[in-house]
Amino acid sequence: RKNPPLPKPPALPEPLTLISSILHPGNSPTFSAPMESGLIASHRLRLPALPSAAHAHLLRHRRLVATPLRLPTTPTPLRQPAALPLRPCLRPPRAASVASPAPVPGDAPDNSRKFLGVDALTLKKIVPLGLMFFCILFNYTILRDTKDVLVVTAKGSSAEIIPFLKTWVNLPMAIGFMLLYSKLADVLSKEALFYTVIFPFIAFFGVFGYVLYPMRDAIHPTALADRLLASLGPSFLGPVAILRVWSFCLFYVMAELWGSVVISVLFWGFANQITTVEEAKEFYPLFGLGANVALIFSGRTVKYFSNMRQNLGPGVDGWAISLKGMMSIVVVLGFVIAGIYWGVNKYVIDKTSLPVERKKKNKPKLSMGESLKVLVSSQYVRDLATLVVAYGISINLVEVTWKSKLKAQFPSPNEYSSFMGDFSTATGIATFTMMLLGRLILRKFGWGVAATITPAVLLVTGVGFFSLLLFGEPLTPLLATFGMTPLLAAVFVGALQNIFSKSAKYSLFDPCKEMAYIPLDEDMK
Repeated sequence: RKNPPLPKPPALPEPLTLISSILHPGNSPTFSAPMESGLIASHRLRLPALPSAAHAHLLRHRRLVATPLRLPTTPTPLRQPAALPLRPCLRPPRAASVASPAPVPGDAPDNSRKFLGVDALTLKKIVPLGLMFFCILFNYTILRDTKDVLVVTAKGSSAEIIPFLKTWVNLPMAIGFMLLYSKLADVLSKEALFYTVIFPFIAFFGVFGYVLYPMRDAIHPTALADRLLASLGPSFLGPVAILRVWSFCLFYVMAELWGSVVISVLFWGFANQITTVEEAKEFYPLFGLGANVALIFSGRTVKYFSNMRQNLGPGVDGWAISLKGMMSIVVVLGFVIAGIYWGVNKYVIDKTSLPVERKKKNKPKLSMGESLKVLVSSQYVRDLATLVVAYGISINLVEVTWKSKLKAQFPSPNEYSSFMGDFSTATGIATFTMMLLGRLILRKFGWGVAATITPAVLLVTGVGFFSLLLFGEPLTPLLATFGMTPLLAAVFVGALQNIFSKSAKYSLFDPCKEMAYIPLDEDMK
């Protein structure tokens, strides 16, 4: 069958007429309205070429003029060359966006999910950090109370040994650790460095409870210490006592280093690495809430083991049994701390969002003197050092004097340890309360006021304690009416001084100090 004849297509307009029809479509006499729309849209829709007579049979029943062009409802983007990236699609019109279905709540990304007004990703970091801090301070309370009982109540020793320990044993070992830590930080990753530092602590406390303390009579040079003390005189009681009970002194130093190394270096270094300044302002005061619940429970734990020795039969070394129990708890919680650290690094932290570590081989090597020059040249670091050193000196001046009065009031290890358990519990309750206030203080008054509260509390309570010691004789009749001696009053006032100053330190001083570390670079930290 022959194809029916098609009408002759209209002649193409001149170029100027075509441009005029595009700019002023209403004035064009040549093209109908549908064709004008097609020409205006030709920048995004390529029109087919007009058919020639030779190809008229391919069109069959189509009518070019009578049939209007059907444009797509949404703009069709130009096809870009394969070598160029495609541009993102334009935002759909308002009507289309209104008609689009609402997103399903379950399909929201993790960073938009919130629990109690806090992002889920933030909670995944904060909750494990709080649990880690809980375990670290639980161990530290047990170690702190145990080291005082071992050193202060040991035969041939007293509270006056503590300044010698801090000066001639603790300080050199802290410096040695700092040098060793700097060397290890140059060759190990952050995760390997954490495990390398914490596992020796766990191993030592386990060995002390099960090996060193039961062998104390065989490893302590008691006879040599007696001869040295007889020849040197009583003024050398402190240095000789360090030699006499060297394993107890080593335990004392390791317990002190647990507080400064595991808390200050490992935990706060890890927390500062994975949290932002805004998260720190919001949650650092709350870290101590769980941690000071640990003080309450650990104080009860020490009290329990102290009273357990009274229920044992004669001839049984009750302190050795209770020491094994407490050191077992320390070892188990040490492994829990390492497990939390591993889990946070494995499942929580997005390591692509953390600062990229520089290659260790390209890091410039600085000597000890050069490192000190860099630190001293920074006023920011000098101020931080002044805060930390001044607090350490002030609290030790009061604490050593108070512990000497404490031993005079409670000479037996059982009574001494039981009182320290109650002291730790009271410190935990006071610090828990201060933690709740600390968050409000930081929000309302800022960093400066929060950082000033701790030295103010230390000043007021310290003046009261030393005033009672120096000028307490006229108060003896008044204290007798309450059934107290000046010594017992000094013990309780010193305990209150330590409770308030340490609660202010844990709730305000430590969080403020750690916030100040966040802006520093890795080398300065």
